[in-house]
Amino acid sequence: MLDRLKAPEGAIRDKKRVGRGEGSGLGKTSGRGHKGQRSRSGGKVKRGFEGGQMPLQRRLPKRGFTNIFRLHYNIINLGSLCAKFNSGDTVDVQALIDRGFVNKVMDGVKFLGGGDLKHPLTVKANKFSKTAIRKIVEAGGKVEVV
Repeated sequence: MLDRLKAPEGAIRDKKRVGRGEGSGLGKTSGRGHKGQRSRSGGKVKRGFEGGQMPLQRRLPKRGFTNIFRLHYNIINLGSLCAKFNSGDTVDVQALIDRGFVNKVMDGVKFLGGGDLKHPLTVKANKFSKTAIRKIVEAGGKVEVV
């Protein structure tokens, strides 16, 4: 059956033949208009070029910097744990990966106090907000900083 495959109707077009007489609609200047850089062979203007005027990205001042020591944490709210963890479970990085909370561990996991924790859990992570610690302890769980 592979020998009978054909492209769908209209998928294959003829090559545009420019400069082949006025009757073709693309004769004389071949669709490039009259004169100027863009009408010439190899006449491309690089992105951001403003005709010799100082370009905008060079007129604006440089600002700020990138801190190469910054740590990127996976952030998880406590309220989302109740649906996938039972009372007394241990919540660590591997458990979070297994249950789909984290796809890729960056520099660690940080728990925030969003939502309510309904049952006690032992939570092991790199960082905790003050609210998260308070809610975990109030629910009868334990906080362990890894």
